[in-house]
Amino acid sequence: MLGWALMFFVIAIIAGIFGFFGIAAAAAGIAKILFVAFLVLFVIFLILGRRTRVN
Repeated sequence: MLGWALMFFVIAIIAGIFGFFGIAAAAAGIAKILFVAFLVLFVIFLILGRRTRVN
């Protein structure tokens, strides 16, 4: 997921350089959403992975 966010970020930068500001804004928005989703899932799995089971 982090890879996809980076890809959309690069697309946003390239589109901004060439003047496609609408596409750049859309790609940047998608990259933000994917990055936040990555962070949320990372924290959830980090917390769940630290649990120890007592039998």
